[in-house]
Amino acid sequence: MSAYFVALSDALKQAGIFQPCLLLDRDRLDRNIALVKERLDAGLAVRLVDKSLACLPLLSHIGKALGTNRFMTFHPPITQAVLKAYPAADILYGKPMPVEAARAALVKGDADWSRVCWLIDTQERLAEYGALADELGVELRIAFEIDVGLHRGGFASPQALSKALGALPAHQRLHCEGVMAYEAHAPLIPGLFGGPAKALAKASERATAFVACLGADQRRILNIGGSKTALLHHRSAANEVSMGSAFVLPSDFDTPGLEGFQPAAFIATPILKVVEPKLPGPPAVTRLLQALGRFPRKGCYLYGGKWMAEPVFPSGIKTNGLLGLSSNQQFMGQPADATARPGDYAFLRPTQSEAVLQQFGSIAVFSGGRIAERWPALPMG
Repeated sequence: MSAYFVALSDALKQAGIFQPCLLLDRDRLDRNIALVKERLDAGLAVRLVDKSLACLPLLSHIGKALGTNRFMTFHPPITQAVLKAYPAADILYGKPMPVEAARAALVKGDADWSRVCWLIDTQERLAEYGALADELGVELRIAFEIDVGLHRGGFASPQALSKALGALPAHQRLHCEGVMAYEAHAPLIPGLFGGPAKALAKASERATAFVACLGADQRRILNIGGSKTALLHHRSAANEVSMGSAFVLPSDFDTPGLEGFQPAAFIATPILKVVEPKLPGPPAVTRLLQALGRFPRKGCYLYGGKWMAEPVFPSGIKTNGLLGLSSNQQFMGQPADATARPGDYAFLRPTQSEAVLQQFGSIAVFSGGRIAERWPALPMG
């Protein structure tokens, strides 16, 4: 492991990068993509989650490798960027947008929003979108959010979905494309309650019952899954799964459904100082807490900090609650035998890719032992 991070450090130095950056290992990314292609059920397409891969070259790289132009979106500024970058993009909202947010996007008209499928989670929102379509004189594609066990919203039963479908003729400018289900709860169900496999099977069974409510012309999008579960679906009623974070594997995605995947994204930052740390106040307090193992005898300060990430290199570095976190100079405790020096790099593994990939402006792409490219991340908007 240390040899790997030494190689990353050498590449950063050769590229002249001496400030915090997001580093993407493209070779690992490609291996993760290959695992998706190998394990994905033959009847399923992949819909790329743009919020978790908020970088147009990254989305292009994965989309080309998988042969998909399907995207799941969550934030209108990113939706707009994806629409403009990919003329053939087919976009599904992964959460319901306030109708006024949809109105603002449609009125602005700075992209081809006809390629967007809006998510409907209640009868009330269905009526709102129907009124919006009539007001603006536009045709709107919609999909229904269905609850398959996560209980985060959406239509709670096939009967409720059927009622909404029955109301569609009153909104002739709305066109149902299908349904979207999410079962992020499944990997977390303890064995006492049947475990993940049973929860996933139950979610799939529920999705099948919802799909049965749809007409033959309302089944173009039958979406289920997320990064943790997408590759576990087989012989499903769905025709596509959503994936994003799995491709770069932040630590929150170390789950049984992604065995063999490798972390491909890291925050790299220079070590500013190496210190024998002392707490403010009487020196005796520091000595006592060190003797009790509550405060390290060796430490360092990083360039930046307070990221959604956990330290992975140098070995043994960790945050300390007594000094807290800092987004300017993050203190990290070190083992007594640590050999890190100022100017060396520390590496942290993001806990999630969402938002984190966008924090540094651009992404340093590592491949073949060097920083091969810089990919601009999408702005937060």
